[in-house]
Amino acid sequence: MSQFKIKVPASSANIGPGFDVLGIGLQLYLELEVSIRPEVDTSSDPYNVKLSYEGDGAENVPLNSGKNLVTQTALYIMRCNNIEKFPNGTHLHVINPIPLGRGLGSSGAAIVGGIMLGNEVGKLGFTKERMLDYCLLIERHPDNIAAAMLGGFVGSYLNELSEEETKAKSVALERILPKFGVTPADQYIRTPPPNQIGQYLQYQWCRKIKCITIIPDFEVSTDTAREVLPKSYEKQDIVFNLQRLAVLTTALTQSEPNHKLIYEAMKDKLHQPYRSGLIPGLQQVLASVTPESDPGLCGICLSGAGPTILCLATEGFDAIADKVIRIFKDANVTCSWKLLDLAYDGATVE
Repeated sequence: MSQFKIKVPASSANIGPGFDVLGIGLQLYLELEVSIRPEVDTSSDPYNVKLSYEGDGAENVPLNSGKNLVTQTALYIMRCNNIEKFPNGTHLHVINPIPLGRGLGSSGAAIVGGIMLGNEVGKLGFTKERMLDYCLLIERHPDNIAAAMLGGFVGSYLNELSEEETKAKSVALERILPKFGVTPADQYIRTPPPNQIGQYLQYQWCRKIKCITIIPDFEVSTDTAREVLPKSYEKQDIVFNLQRLAVLTTALTQSEPNHKLIYEAMKDKLHQPYRSGLIPGLQQVLASVTPESDPGLCGICLSGAGPTILCLATEGFDAIADKVIRIFKDANVTCSWKLLDLAYDGATVE
């Protein structure tokens, strides 16, 4: 029998002005407990894997290997390397405390975990950077998956690819993650992705700054959050974000955080104003929680596509969280909250 565990951190993306650029890995982990016992017959599953799950949204998570995001993703990287199924006797137990659909990278963690699972089961020996190429064909934006895979505070961008590489990167998702019995087998993608689709840089992080995540009790789908964004932007709004992005990536690395500087540098005009209609209370939260009114606060922004609010702070964690929760309560939204540090090692295999 062989056993191993994969741990993938939650993530917060679109940090401040860093829309589709900046992300952080957080110490809230998706865990995949894997055991392979060849004497146990798992042939009743089309891909030889028995699934079990505990955690957020358990009642809605499919346990069919052809429909579950983790196993679909693992099968993708395996299939691209001439491995069609899991070894007989494979059991996968998923433990997921990451809230689904709340802007904390639950799907990104599942994709990273699935790619790492396929890499381990198939003994492929890929680096994290090469595995990110596979991730990027599923999750087309690098900020969440880079933070989950690499950990810490990460900036990323997509390389300009050749016409052939661009075509390969643009293949329909249902061919990459086909559903067993639905997508014709001859349409399954079996070709590895291009190399170096993205580039990644891990910044330093001021260890005095912790992350308060205030999590409303409703979901916002990423697709819906994308649909409300404009097709084009005013020049002054783009410049507004670029100026703050240049400052923020240094301000968060300094040993003594400048609270006011970070707060101003975390403002955004590219996605938060347009998503406020999806999140009752968001505008009031962003306008009311400041370093002057709330000692210890460094900055505040929407986490990913929301609805979770990310507050960076050095102290006063309970008071800051309580204030945000009260504002949301006035908008008839209930919340929970967590105080998290950064996951500096990213995804790991034990």
